[in-house]
Amino acid sequence: QVQLVESGGGLVQPGGSLRLSCAASGIIFRNYAMAWYRQPPGNKRELVAVIASGGTTKYAESVKGRFTISKDNAKNTAYLQMNSLKPEDTAVYYCNAVGHTNGNYGNYWGQGTQVTVSS
Repeated sequence: QVQLVESGGGLVQPGGSLRLSCAASGIIFRNYAMAWYRQPPGNKRELVAVIASGGTTKYAESVKGRFTISKDNAKNTAYLQMNSLKPEDTAVYYCNAVGHTNGNYGNYWGQGTQVTVSS
């Protein structure tokens, strides 16, 4: 059974920082690209950042220079370090894993974690 469990969300003031974690189980983690998406209130889900299985990263323009995605294959965990947070970063953040386990393609989602940026 595949599980992605996010943690680290919460309430933070503008300019503050948070680090989200996504702990994966049931997959061969090193074979997967990991991504973070977010869904602001009343809006569609959007890609925030992605890290390929080989370590290449890509970011949405709105978070470049402020957010950093990383993954630790030994811990089966992906991270999103968020600095200089803005009210417009308020959203539910979702972890996504895309890759293969023993030749079987998989695309999995976590349950989401709320991030609220407000004074």
